[in-house]
Amino acid sequence: MLTPVTDPDGAPFWEYAARGELRIQACADCGELRFPPRPCCPHCQSFASEWRAMSGRGRVWSYVVPHPPLLPDYAALAPYNVIVVELYEAPHIRLVGNLVSEVGAPLNSLDPHGIRIGARACFGYDETTGLPQWVLERP
Repeated sequence: MLTPVTDPDGAPFWEYAARGELRIQACADCGELRFPPRPCCPHCQSFASEWRAMSGRGRVWSYVVPHPPLLPDYAALAPYNVIVVELYEAPHIRLVGNLVSEVGAPLNSLDPHGIRIGARACFGYDETTGLPQWVLERP
């Protein structure tokens, strides 16, 4: 399985995610949220930053169901989905992950034909793979 590659700017994202928290980097001067993490604010050019807690809620903005040829470790899991989630607090920030039946479930635990653009999703973190996952928000 693929594992995240961290750099100094993005390492805090992964540290918070491992604790089940979704935090997004923000400029400590102008307050603008930014993702992916980077050293300088693209709006005011400040190098000051902080990590803000998000609700972990968003909506499915886009998705894809990969088809062969796939990476060998993922071929046996097909069909599975890869989704892009737009965060409610920051619609300009979109995160990639997999929509699963419950946190920690395999990538193919949800029928990809049932995914809909606009579906409400909640952030989770799979400790086994070290990757963020998304589950459908229950009404």
